Amino acid sequence: MPRNALYASIVFVLAVAAAVVSFVQGNWLGVVWVLMAGVSSNIAWFHLRRERLAKAEAATEG
Repeated sequence: MPRNALYASIVFVLAVAAAVVSFVQGNWLGVVWVLMAGVSSNIAWFHLRRERLAKAEAATEG
């Protein structure tokens, strides 16, 4: 797993936890945490997909 994807996954988990805590406390600031979770999830998927495509390209070249 690429380092950037790992970091983005960690941020995703922490943002989801923060959103849950925020909503349980009745604070609407949790919406910001949900948005951050969405962005970090997309970043993680992007880096995982990019690595998978790079490996496939290297396999076809070699």
